[in-house]
Amino acid sequence: MALQDQLTADLKTAMKAKDKISLNVIRSIKTSLTNERVKLEHDLTEDDEIAVLSRELKQRKESLAEFDKAGREDLVEPLKEEIKIVEKYAPAQMSQEEVEAIVKQAIADTNAAGMGDFGKVMGKVMAAVKGRANGNVVNQTVKDLLK
Repeated sequence: MALQDQLTADLKTAMKAKDKISLNVIRSIKTSLTNERVKLEHDLTEDDEIAVLSRELKQRKESLAEFDKAGREDLVEPLKEEIKIVEKYAPAQMSQEEVEAIVKQAIADTNAAGMGDFGKVMGKVMAAVKGRANGNVVNQTVKDLLK
C-alpha cells in the first residue's frame, strides 16, 4: 500500500513544516481512504485508491468553480492549493489525444454505429481510463466521434 505510506510520510513532513493546508488535505485523503476501506470491507486495491483520489479531486474542482462563480476569491486561492496537493497523489491525467485514441478503439471494439451505442462505448472507455481522464472530457469526445 504505497499510497498510504506516502501519505503518512508527507503528513509527518507537513506537521514538521507547520503547513496547515497540506496537513488538512492529507488528513482528508487518509480519512476518505479509511472510510472507503471500511465501506468495502477489504483492503483497497490500486483502482479503489484511484477512485477515492478522483472523487476528492472532483469535489474540490466543483467547489472551486462554485466559489469562482460567486466571486469568493478568499476561498479560491486556498482551494487551488488543495487541488495541487491532491493532484500530487492522483495519477497523471491523459491528454485529449490519448482519450481520443481510446475512444476510437472502443468504438471499433464495440462496432458502434451511432449515438444509440453511446452507453456501450462510454462503459468501455471509462473502464480503460479509470481515474486518468475527466468524465466530462470522455463524454464529449465520445459524442463528437459517434456523430
